[in-house]
Amino acid sequence: MENASPPAEGTIRTERRGPLLLVGIDRPAKRNGFTPRMFRELAQAYTLLDDDAELRAGVLHALGDHFTAGLDLPSIAPFMQKGEKLWPAGLVEPLDLGSPGYRRRTKPMVVAVQGITFTLGIELMLAADIVVAADDCRFSQLEVKRGIMATGGATLRMAERAGVGNALLHLLTGDEFGAAEALRLNFVQKVVPAGRQLEEAIRIAEAVAAQAPLAVVATRANARKAVEDGPLAAMAEFVTVQQRLSRSEDAAEGVRSFIEKRAARFSGR
Repeated sequence: MENASPPAEGTIRTERRGPLLLVGIDRPAKRNGFTPRMFRELAQAYTLLDDDAELRAGVLHALGDHFTAGLDLPSIAPFMQKGEKLWPAGLVEPLDLGSPGYRRRTKPMVVAVQGITFTLGIELMLAADIVVAADDCRFSQLEVKRGIMATGGATLRMAERAGVGNALLHLLTGDEFGAAEALRLNFVQKVVPAGRQLEEAIRIAEAVAAQAPLAVVATRANARKAVEDGPLAAMAEFVTVQQRLSRSEDAAEGVRSFIEKRAARFSGR
């Protein structure tokens, strides 16, 4: 993903790597602060991941020393004041909030974060599925320091992951905390030496992409349903989902590969 300097308002770069889509945040001169263009291009990248049958998993990462300092407030504030969305309608919403007029992502997303990972950065990683953090990460959900509220999912997901008290400790003080605390609170799943985070995120995404795609999508959807709608709602889908999966070509291939003692070759059918 080596290329020319990004435009002043930043950009989102995509790179296909086999079954993976690498999605790169590229505005390092401004600590990857998000502009309207970057929001739009991020939604387009997430939509590409979901719509391309050849892609099985995504990896969100950032160029430069930092993941993102959050919003570029001068360019974003007018949208906030008008209550306008920053993603085009009909696309996959990267924050995965289920907002009317937007699609929810169905394929897995692994995130690699490093350095400054503030506000929107935390919300993007919590909206994904698996997070690898560099040990130099600096996290802060600091909206209260700017007179606004976190509305990208932090109030929901920090409490769900860490409990209300732990969430409010950071939401109401806007303090800065490191990778060890993020790991303790289940905001990230792995901490690695700085510089290794993207490599590890790709390794995990490749392991996910090697599994049966229909089963991966169904498993992720059921886990999300359990969190959002409760265990009973998730359990109610067990039989019908398993029936559908068990009739797939991939399920037959899974049995054949077991009998033949070889790696499975899944087609997503």
